[in-house]
Amino acid sequence: MAEAFVGTWNLKESKNFDEYMKALGVGFATRQVGSMTKPTTIISVDGDVITLKTVSTFKSTEIKFKLGEEFEECTADDRKVKSVVTLDGNKLVHVQKWDGKETSLVREVSENSLTLTLTLGDVVSTRFYVKGE
Repeated sequence: MAEAFVGTWNLKESKNFDEYMKALGVGFATRQVGSMTKPTTIISVDGDVITLKTVSTFKSTEIKFKLGEEFEECTADDRKVKSVVTLDGNKLVHVQKWDGKETSLVREVSENSLTLTLTLGDVVSTRFYVKGE
C-alpha cells in the first residue's frame, strides 16, 4: 500500500546523480546546485490522491496524482512531462515521458529508509533517504 511511503524523507546519500542530470540534459550550473542540494521528500495520502512534495533551498516541487492515472508534471529541471505512478509490490514506480524520452523513478521503502532509483537509458542514479521525525 502507498501508506508505507507516507512521511518525511531526508536525503542522506546520492550516487551518480550528476551523471543522471547530465543524461536529462540539465546544464552545468544547475547540476552543481542540484548535486549539493539535500532535498526533503514529503509524501502524504488523502483518499486515493497521493501528494509528493520535494522541498529544498534551491527549488521545491509538488505533484498530486492517483495511482495508474496519467498526469502532466513540470519537473524541478523544468521539463514538461507526462507521468504515471503505479504501485508494484512494495515499489512506487514513477515513469516520466517527454520528447520521445523516458525516465523512471522507483521508490522503495524498507523500515526507516527510502531508496530512490533513477534510470534514464543506461544511466542509473541511487539516492538514499531516511525517515524524518
